[in-house]
Amino acid sequence: MSEPRSWLFVPADSEKKIGKAIESEADAVIFDLEDSVAPAQKSAARQILKDLGKRSGGPQWWVRINPLRTDEHRKDLDVIGIADIHGIVLPKAEGGADVAELAHRTGNIPIHAIVTETAASLFGMLSYRDPKSSLAAMSWGAEDLSAALGASSKYDADGTLSYTYKLARSLCLAGAVAAGVQPVDGVFSDFRDDAGLLAEAQAAAREGFTGKLAIHPAQVGVINAAFTPTADEVSHARAIVDAFDADPDAGVLSISGRMVDRPHLVQARRVLDRAR
Repeated sequence: MSEPRSWLFVPADSEKKIGKAIESEADAVIFDLEDSVAPAQKSAARQILKDLGKRSGGPQWWVRINPLRTDEHRKDLDVIGIADIHGIVLPKAEGGADVAELAHRTGNIPIHAIVTETAASLFGMLSYRDPKSSLAAMSWGAEDLSAALGASSKYDADGTLSYTYKLARSLCLAGAVAAGVQPVDGVFSDFRDDAGLLAEAQAAAREGFTGKLAIHPAQVGVINAAFTPTADEVSHARAIVDAFDADPDAGVLSISGRMVDRPHLVQARRVLDRAR
């Protein structure tokens, strides 16, 4: 499977919700052992994941473990390698050293780091650029960052994200691209607002994100649609690639009356990769 478009969180202590998540159209399911599981339920949640066993087909399985250097984190690592887990989601990451530390403990299993949940994390984005890293994706989150900063709200008076959180989002995008891993947009919290989710997901796709976190199965179809290139986008991208293939020494070409250059070719190839 290529980069997941939809990353669906599900509490790891709810077998019913896990069943619905696995049966959804999500590209990746994140079994959450962190924020959505109460401390008293974490042990039971780990056992549920251990009992999942092996399977074939369906979404990728990822586990969001608890943060580094916590007792729960060390217990969570027992799950990895027992169930059919594709990768680990690391919360509250503050830099590439955190990814390296986790990779040292878990081998080459892919890691998806959530990189904007503490104040210190905003200063470490370039440190994720390590060619030897098992980092596969980076996403951002506003809820934990808001709490860490002592903010009373993460929104301006008009309902849009405040500058600090827009900055965190942009830093995540640039950091992921610099590291050569998938940039994943954060959650849209109102799972009943399909129009709002679609607008936000489409905007994220235009900016360069290639996937988005989801908190409810109802969000999956909207997210998948937003991050799947349309037939027109694929046709235009194919035309650009074909034109440069026919004239590989060209720097600029005309496609449908518009001038395109090498950066357009790079983007066109990305569109075709996503379409596949």
